[in-house]
Amino acid sequence: MLVALLLYGYATGTFSGRALERASYDSIACRYVTANTHPHHDTINSFRKRFLKQIEAIFVQVMGYAQELGMLKLGTVSLDGTKVHANASRHSAISYDHPRELEAKLKAEVAELMKRAEAANARDLPEGMNLPEELSRREERLAAIAAAKAKLEARVKAEATALTQATNDKRQGVPMLEQRQALPKDLGRVKRLLADTGYASADNVNACAKAKIEPLIALGRAAHHGGLFERFAEPAPLPDQPTPLTAMRHRLQTRRGRNLYALRKCTVEPVFGLTKHVMNFRQFLLRGLASTRGEWSLVCLAWNLKRMNALGA
Repeated sequence: MLVALLLYGYATGTFSGRALERASYDSIACRYVTANTHPHHDTINSFRKRFLKQIEAIFVQVMGYAQELGMLKLGTVSLDGTKVHANASRHSAISYDHPRELEAKLKAEVAELMKRAEAANARDLPEGMNLPEELSRREERLAAIAAAKAKLEARVKAEATALTQATNDKRQGVPMLEQRQALPKDLGRVKRLLADTGYASADNVNACAKAKIEPLIALGRAAHHGGLFERFAEPAPLPDQPTPLTAMRHRLQTRRGRNLYALRKCTVEPVFGLTKHVMNFRQFLLRGLASTRGEWSLVCLAWNLKRMNALGA
């Protein structure tokens, strides 16, 4: 019942435990879902945090159900990303490059303190400065920064998921392909991948070729309002034994490739627009990378069920 309440809440733009508790009194649909009971908001929030992994598993089950209903067919898939606000403190959240900048600054300060210590001239020190204490404090901060960098780098290497803290999409193609490979085989096979220029990298193209997937990843922004005959032009023939990147560049220049790539805008981009503007999901409620990944799975699961309901109708 709580799973159904959460899914219905996310699908209709009601996310917080308190709002869902109120809806169990005020909304006829929610009263139906909860069998006219009224779960406390603490119960709803605790359930969401505790069973995120189990809720993620339902995502694949719903995909299988959609396939049985004829609503899911893999072949040409589109890949894109969007930014969602985190529920995080501005003071405790840091970017991936910030530890490097802070580390360089602290090392410079340590070098300056050591230089003054070697001079052993107390007159060069500001009043009230204790060299051993200052050095110890900075060494502790450097150790903490090293630990934070190791944790961030481990997270970057471990992302084979649908949610990431990275600021761009360059490294997200390979993890998404690995995630797709882990799905049940009976869901079908991806034959073609469409993605915008944010995913353009040799690693992503080579990974597609290795997985026997035809990539169509834009290598730059296309100019609008091209000439009349440009739309009907075909590129020169491919050279013998082209690299995967060369073959993809040629494919994008063909009429067939341009027509296929045009499908991307009408398949993946509307999903983010509807998620943010119709479902009104603009910020995560949970904190921590693992929890937000689980919550994003909950959002996508609610979206799929909402879409299936619309198609079924």
